[in-house]
Amino acid sequence: MTHLDSRGLHLSTTSDLAAERYRHGVDLLLSTWPGAAETLEEAIAADPDFALAHAARARLHAIRTELASAKARIATAEEIVARRGTERERSHVEVLSLAINGQPAKALERALAHADAWPRDIVILSLPLGAFGLLAFSGMADHDQARVDLCERHARHFDADDWWFLTYRGWAHAENGNVTLGRALTQRGYDLRTENANAAHALSHAMYEGGAGEEAERLIADWLPRYDRTGILHGHIAWHSALGALERGDPEGALAIYADYIQPSATAGMPVNVVSDTASFLWRLQAYGHTVPAGLWAAAAAYSGEYFQKAGFAFADVHMALIAAAVGDRAAVEQRVQALTDLLEAGALAAGPVVPAICRAALSFANEDYAGCARTLEPIAAEVVRIGGSGAQRELVEDMLLLALMRSGEAVKARELLDRRLHRRPSPRDTRWHALLAA
Repeated sequence: MTHLDSRGLHLSTTSDLAAERYRHGVDLLLSTWPGAAETLEEAIAADPDFALAHAARARLHAIRTELASAKARIATAEEIVARRGTERERSHVEVLSLAINGQPAKALERALAHADAWPRDIVILSLPLGAFGLLAFSGMADHDQARVDLCERHARHFDADDWWFLTYRGWAHAENGNVTLGRALTQRGYDLRTENANAAHALSHAMYEGGAGEEAERLIADWLPRYDRTGILHGHIAWHSALGALERGDPEGALAIYADYIQPSATAGMPVNVVSDTASFLWRLQAYGHTVPAGLWAAAAAYSGEYFQKAGFAFADVHMALIAAAVGDRAAVEQRVQALTDLLEAGALAAGPVVPAICRAALSFANEDYAGCARTLEPIAAEVVRIGGSGAQRELVEDMLLLALMRSGEAVKARELLDRRLHRRPSPRDTRWHALLAA
C-alpha cells in the first residue's frame, strides 16, 4: 500500500500506523501544538526505518535548541534515506541537515529549490517563512517581500482551505505592509484550525499592525487558556498581550502578564523567544518611564548567560546587548561589538553593520547618552529589518531612536518620525508622545 503525507506526497514506509502518526505529528509540529514529539516518536517506533519521521523529530529538537539531539536524529535520517528513500525525501532530509548543522545560507538555497520541485512539501516550505525563518535570518533587507513572493509563487498548489498555507501567506502579507489582506488570510487560517499557535500568533500580529491592539489583547485572552503552558509559543503570545497593556498605559497589567507567563521561570519557550521577549519587554517598560521591579533584569541576564554567547546571530546579538547594557555590563557589550566587527570585516556577518551599531546604541541609551544613541541609530534606521524577527519585535529599535531624539532635544526629527509611525499604525502610546511634543 502506498502511503501519503497530509499534502499527498509519497512516504517511504510500509506501516499504516507510522504514516498516520507522521501526518498527525507534522500537523502538530507546524501548528506549534503540544504532543508533536510524542506523536513523531510513535511513528518512529512503528517503523524505525522511516527517515522522514526521524527528520521531523530532528526539526523539533532544533526548534527547542536541543542541538546534539537534532544532529543525531538528522544523521539517522540521512543514513536511512540514502538506502531507502525517494529523490524528494533525500532532498527533504538534505535541506534539514544543512539547517541543523549550521549552514543557513545553503539551507535557504536548497529549500527554495526544493519548494520549486515539491511545493506541497510543507515541512521544507515552512523553513524560509515566519519571523524566525531562513529568509528572516538571512540578513536580507527585503526578506518581508521575499516571503510574500515565495508564498504567491506557490499559492496555486494549495487548496483554498489549507489552514497551514493560509496562516503563513497571511503572515507574510501583514508583515510586508498589506495588513488588510494579511489579516483576512490569517483569520481564515485561524478559523479553520484554532488549535494552531502559529495562527493565533499571526492573527494577533495582523491586528497589531492594523492598529487594533485591544482587539489583539481580547483574542489572546480568549485563546491562550486553550493552549497548554508547555507550548513553546505560550509565553511569546502572552508577550504580545503585555505590549498591548503597555501601549494602553497599564504597566501594572503588563507586569502581571510578564510575571505569570513571560519571565524565564514561567515559560517553556524557545531560548531565542525567552531572551528577546524578556529583554524587549523590560527595556520598553523602563524606557517608557516605568519602574522595573528589582531582580527582573538580573533574572533575564542569568537566563541569557546560558545561550547565545557566541556573536553572529544578529537577532540574538541585539537582545543580548540590551540585557548586558541594562545590568551595567559594559564589557560584555563591548566584547560583543568587537566580535561582530571582526565578523563584519571577515565578510561573515550577513546582516551587516547594523548589528554592532544597534548594540552600541543600546549601551549609549542605557548610559543616558541620548545624543550619541541617536547619532548611531539615525544612519542605519532603514537597515534594522536585516536583523530578522517581526515588525513588532524590531519596533523596539525605532522606539530607542525616537526616545533618544526626544530626550536629546531633537523635537523636529522626533515629530517627523512619530508622524510616519502614526500614519503607518495608529498607537495610543505614539498619540500620547505626539501630544507631549506638541505641547
